[in-house]
Parts: sequence; C-alpha cells; structure tokens
Amino acid sequence: MTQPADGLRGVPLQPVILGADIGVYALARSFHEAYGLTSIVVAGAALGPVAHSSIVEHEIVADGHDPRQLVDRLLEIAARLSDERLVLMANSDWLVRVVVEHREELEPFYVVPFLSADLLARISDKATFAEICDELDISVPRTLVQTFGDGSPDVEVDLEYPLIAKAASSADYQDVEFAGKKKVFEIASPDELTWLWGALRGAGFRGRFVVQELVPGDDTQMRSVTAYVDSRGEITLLCSAHVLLEEHTPSGLGNPAAMFTYRDDEMLAQARRFLAETGYRGFANFDVKVDPRTGAFRFFEVNPRIGRNNYYVTAAGANPMRFVVDDHVHGLAVEPVVVETSVLYAVVPHRLLLRYVRDPQLAAQVRGLIRAKATAHPLRYRKDRSPRRQAYVLAALVNQVRKFRRYYPEVTSTGF
Repeated sequence: MTQPADGLRGVPLQPVILGADIGVYALARSFHEAYGLTSIVVAGAALGPVAHSSIVEHEIVADGHDPRQLVDRLLEIAARLSDERLVLMANSDWLVRVVVEHREELEPFYVVPFLSADLLARISDKATFAEICDELDISVPRTLVQTFGDGSPDVEVDLEYPLIAKAASSADYQDVEFAGKKKVFEIASPDELTWLWGALRGAGFRGRFVVQELVPGDDTQMRSVTAYVDSRGEITLLCSAHVLLEEHTPSGLGNPAAMFTYRDDEMLAQARRFLAETGYRGFANFDVKVDPRTGAFRFFEVNPRIGRNNYYVTAAGANPMRFVVDDHVHGLAVEPVVVETSVLYAVVPHRLLLRYVRDPQLAAQVRGLIRAKATAHPLRYRKDRSPRRQAYVLAALVNQVRKFRRYYPEVTSTGF
C-alpha cells in the first residue's frame, strides 16, 4: 500500500485519519509533502475536500456518526496492515473524543497522539477552560454557565447585551438539531436568550451552554495559535497567525477563512503556560481575540486537536506531521520550533478577502504577501491536480463568494 519514504529510517509508516473535511485533506497533504505517503481516510462518505484525490484512500463506513463503526473499521485496518506503523489522526472535537474514549482498544495498534480522557473532559468544556485560565492569569471573557437536563433554573445574566452564547462542549452539541441552530449565537436581548434556552430544551439538549461578554472588534482582531506537546511534555511546535476573515455561515461561524502567520511571543507565552500547567499532550489550537479596548489577548477556547485550518503551519515551513512522527515513531527529542515565516493562508479568493480587510496597513501586508507569492490554499496541491479536483476547488472558491454575499455582505464592528 505504501512504501517507506526517505527519512522514515526503514519504518513502514501509514497515516490513518478520521473525517472528510478540508482539515482532513490538509493533514493528508502534510503527510504526503513530508514523506510521499498516501493516507487512509475513514468516514461515512468521501466528501468534496477528500474526493477524487490521489493522496487519499477511502474507507467508507455505513454510518460515519457511529463511534462503534468507526472503531471497528480502524481495528480492521490494523489487522490488515499489521506490519506497518499506524499513526491515527482526527480533527474534530467529537472524533477526538471517540479516539480518546477507545484508546485502550486502539493503542496496541496505533500511535494515538492525543491528550488523556480526564484532561480532554476538562479543557473541551468552555466553562472549565475559562476557570483554568482564571487560575493561570490568562484573560478570558467573563463567562456564565447554563446547565440543561437536570432541572437547573435559568442562570441569572448580569452581562451587558449583546452577548455571546455557545455550547460548552461542541462534541455534546454535535447531533442536537433545532430550527435556527448555530455554532455561535449573538444574543441581542433577554427575549432572544429565553428563546434559545427553550429551543435547546425542546431539542433534548442535556449539556451546558456558556454565556459570555461580547469582545468588540471585527474578524481582524482574532488570532490563532497551534501547538504540539510531545510525549515527554516538551512544547516542540508553536505557530501563531493573525486572522483576517472568518466564515459566517451558521454552522461554520468562527472558523478562520484567511490569516497570515507571524510570531507573537506575548500571546505564545500564555499558550505555553496553559499547556505546561495542565500537563497537555499532543496538538492544541487556541482561539484568541485582541480586545481593542485594552490591547489584551482574550483566550476563547482551546481545541484538543490541530485545527481545521492546520495547513497554515505547514505552509509556514513547519510541517506538523514531522513532529508527530519524530516523537512517536522515531522516539526523537525534537529541537523546539517557533514559526516566524509569514505566509498568507486563505480558502477564499484574494479579491474577496481584500474587500473585508478595511485597515490600510493590514491590506498592504496582504497585498505584499500576494505579490511575493507567499500564499497557500490547502486544497491547491500541484501533486494532486486531477481535472475533477481542480473543478471542485474552483467551485469551492465560487461558493465562498456566494456564502459571503448571503451571510456577511459587509464588515461589522463585532464580526457578527
């Protein structure tokens, strides 16, 4: 299936990735760039980002939302490829939870480079994340918690409207369905909050929601930090990015659509503190916003994975898959890397992006990176350019234009 590549020291390596979105393709691309390897992708369907790809082999299960089916297929793959070193990756919160909860079954056959179940439960919950940050003197928006399913009364909200409401755990919210569902809600009044609580109860939601103060500023105030903590507890990779534009569809709100990499030691120091003090292992991706009122970094959450837009790290010259392989396959103590190279990462057309970057200095930086051809789109890979893939990438760019016209036609002061 795969041949040992240069740098693998004779170890037959096989990447196996759960999921089928753009972030999964980015992981497969990073493995291919680093080692020339084809990744096995396990999902319920071969969705557009991974379809018709020469660097992906598909393992389709009947129900991609059934943890048991996914784990059973992973065990079948392991039995079939018993002579290969299998590295397991997942890139959504609920799939990370599936892997971590079935670690005892999977770890005899796979490298499982994820944090412990106890820590996953703590940091995946935005309410608990805020508590940890408070203890570590890391600034977060003021946070209130509403609990569902146990008869708890509505939380008393003493925050100024508008405010933000979102699920404390995205994995708990994954399969909840109701009219008007969004990833993140901007709540303008007490009546809107009352409606949301009723809709969640009506949908049978039994988790927790957080209500937070709204930190002002448009998408360009957002930042992203990606890190890798090796099996010894050393933080061997740090990369920060300045977000320029986020997605604005109800299901994708808050996912970066464009950003450029840069080094920000003050922000990275806070991420380091969180990772070190919590005993973190594996990849982490922090969502941060610069508060324009104070200039302070406000940490929103940490994703227990590398993140949907992970290719910005590879594009900046620090392929994250090398850190995993060197750590878990080669057993190497890697010299820590803090990325400094500036690269523009965008999944939207550059002309569209520049419509939303109103700050002249930022716009000049973007144009400079475009002129220098220091740009990256995760799906545009010259070694994976079949006509059907090229058609899909073009259609995806056109669709981005349509989505922004519909959901975010003009820049707002809050990004909503």
